[in-house]
Amino acid sequence: GMLSISSQSLGSREVARGRRLTRMQRSGMLSRSAKAVLARTPKHKGQRHFITPAYNLAKKIMPKISDTERAALNCGTIKFDRDIFSGDPSVKNLSQDYKLATLNPEEQKFLDNEVNTLCEMVNTYDVQKAGNLSPEAWKYIRKNKFMGLMIKKNFGGKGFSDHGHAKIVEKISMRDSTACVTVMVPNSLGPGELLAHYGTQEQKDYYLPRLADGIDIPCFGLTGPSSGSDAASMRDEGVVCVKDGVLGISVSCNKRYITLAPVATVIGLAFKLRDPDGLLTKGKEGITLALLPT
Repeated sequence: GMLSISSQSLGSREVARGRRLTRMQRSGMLSRSAKAVLARTPKHKGQRHFITPAYNLAKKIMPKISDTERAALNCGTIKFDRDIFSGDPSVKNLSQDYKLATLNPEEQKFLDNEVNTLCEMVNTYDVQKAGNLSPEAWKYIRKNKFMGLMIKKNFGGKGFSDHGHAKIVEKISMRDSTACVTVMVPNSLGPGELLAHYGTQEQKDYYLPRLADGIDIPCFGLTGPSSGSDAASMRDEGVVCVKDGVLGISVSCNKRYITLAPVATVIGLAFKLRDPDGLLTKGKEGITLALLPT
């Protein structure tokens, strides 16, 4: 027992010593001779004997990811958060990486007028009691293109910036969360932005003006019982097939917690596409979004 305790204490002291040496090495406090001794110190072989087999086993067990999933996982960037986790944050780097955003005159006017009017129209108690916004609030949101803040003007939207959208949603959220989400989702999670980037010209010409005017209300079908915003873990699946001579997709899905789903007229349905029979003439397997009228 005593030997075990002594060994544990010795191990703790060695760990503490290693941490001190690492800090000294980073700060430049180690002499050249001390660095040479440290470089010749052998690493613990037991770590390699354990980590390497565990890593190889994990590689065999984990399923392979598709090109679409890999792109999503690798699309993030690091900025000031890298400095924070390195333990050496720099205000200079922060000011260089992030410029202070401002509203343009049109966005500021909308914030001071239309947004204020909407805030005066909604009351959280009344909204919760009715389980919905009032018909007058819905009419005002549609009439003033609250659902088309991010849609370009040539498609009937407001063409506002991300910062403008954020400030508008921020102000509405301080008054009522339901009104906030009603405005936020069509401008962020809804199919509008995806249509703008990836839709056909025919789809853009039809849907974007309708979304901007609130004729169509969108929702984004991503979350399921076992997965949330992590699209890579989604279990919903669509299989490319031919039925009655028509090429299509047979989709099996189970969705939950889809904001605006009860009132939506068009849904962006997310699923993982498979093509086991090689029927696709273009595109690839992977995470896919289908645009469906409800």
